[in-house]
Amino acid sequence: MSDSAVCPVCRNTEGGSCQDTPQVGDYTQFRCDICGMYEADGSALATTLYSQEDLTLIQRALISHHLRKISSEEKPFRVTPEWVNHLLSNGSLPSPAMQAANLVRFVGDNVARSGEPIARLPIGMYAVIGAPNHNTVTQLTDELVERKILTASYVHPKAHKNFTTISLTLDGWERYEAEKRGEFKGNYGFIAMQFDDPELDPFVKDVVKPAVKEGVGYDLVDMRDVGRAGIIDNIMRTQIRDAAFVIVDLTHDNSGAYWEAGYAEGLGKPVLYICEKTKFDERKTHFDTNHCLTVPWSKDDEESFKRELIATLRRSLNL
Repeated sequence: MSDSAVCPVCRNTEGGSCQDTPQVGDYTQFRCDICGMYEADGSALATTLYSQEDLTLIQRALISHHLRKISSEEKPFRVTPEWVNHLLSNGSLPSPAMQAANLVRFVGDNVARSGEPIARLPIGMYAVIGAPNHNTVTQLTDELVERKILTASYVHPKAHKNFTTISLTLDGWERYEAEKRGEFKGNYGFIAMQFDDPELDPFVKDVVKPAVKEGVGYDLVDMRDVGRAGIIDNIMRTQIRDAAFVIVDLTHDNSGAYWEAGYAEGLGKPVLYICEKTKFDERKTHFDTNHCLTVPWSKDDEESFKRELIATLRRSLNL
């Protein structure tokens, strides 16, 4: 039986409602207007969410946004303390430009599916697009209307607080289609690699990701940072589509990494290849990529690798 509850993530601060339903075992299912449907085990509730009164509104918005991306009624995501702590340590909300792109996609997807304008944006819209609060959604919508990307009617014309009959203009549809083709560049890079390798995993975590952040100002994510419920190929396509660039490690001749490289190349994304030096010197890579610029890496010479990696990235991104 469901009961009204305070959502442990968003705390219903934007006026949404939440119901909780105890499940078999030490976890509870929540259905929240803001965060969607998800589950949380007892330790997550006790040690991470309810106990952390000092979580900022931005941190709670970050958790809400990721829950909206990764969870669904068909397969509710289970929140654990480890997941929350990893997200707070490594995640960030999308940039304002990416929030606007997410809003355009939401409107385009819904209007294309129904053939009708959207009557009202849902109360959880800020979590859907990755904004910090509903006021930001209002400001973005207002500006996209002024830029003639969206069309909308105002419930209160002077206050611009609420919108009805929201759709896309012709310019908006062109932008929507361009973003679906991957022409929008987000504020992060994506790395394709084989996981659970005792040498590669720490090298990427401790060397590659910090070097990219320091050298070009972009976060570098892999599927473990964004992994969620759903068809993994579709999730991967979305991450690559929105990335500013893609790095592909070919050390293990991983077929998945080659697939991701091909998809990124097809979208016209800058793709940079890396490979462990001994493997690259002795066996090269597949003939389809052995003519492409590849930056060899070695844990014994991290500094040379970082210099070449950043120089190549800066050239690729015209920095």
